[in-house]
Amino acid sequence: MQSNSRNEILNKIAAVRSERAAAIDIQSTATTEIYKPILPDPVTCFINELEAINGKCFLCENETDTFQRLRHFLQAQNIKSIFCRDSNISNQLAAYGISFSENPADFEQMEAGITACEFLVARTGSVIVSSASESGRQMNVFPPIHIVIANTNQLTDYLTNALIAIQKKYGNELPSTISTITGPSRTADIEKTLVLGAHGPKEFIVFLSKT
Repeated sequence: MQSNSRNEILNKIAAVRSERAAAIDIQSTATTEIYKPILPDPVTCFINELEAINGKCFLCENETDTFQRLRHFLQAQNIKSIFCRDSNISNQLAAYGISFSENPADFEQMEAGITACEFLVARTGSVIVSSASESGRQMNVFPPIHIVIANTNQLTDYLTNALIAIQKKYGNELPSTISTITGPSRTADIEKTLVLGAHGPKEFIVFLSKT
């Protein structure tokens, strides 16, 4: 008797599932765009999306403009020195007379840190970084103010494109860590109040050069 009741219930469940499956209008998404478009252009989209999540972006004409704007920003923020582990950026800072430190003894006292990045994602205003960088992983989470030096040729439309670009760049030797930074560190766990800098940089600034 119990077996018959069990079978009856299972048959009813199977019948309902079949009816539901038959009622579903299956439509292919292969030709359907599931992402929002990049408007009005990738550069503007990236800047708008980054600033919408409390980040900042300075669009610069070239390297000279980038480091002149960086100097003015540091002066306006009364930042005396920034910490840098990237040899290419260190050379540029020195060339443009911007004070910086690469001494490990100054790491914990840094006011701001500066790094490069792998790629940028226009749709989300995100910055892709990896452990392959000279800056290492600490520089992406420790500085109170995280400054990124980037170029528009690093800009991709969507995260998928950025990951494909990473794969092409490194092949079978991918970095041990690939991370996405989307604005300053934040949390709303405490009484649903947005707090910036909860577990990482409180300010996130990108200096984006056109050339």
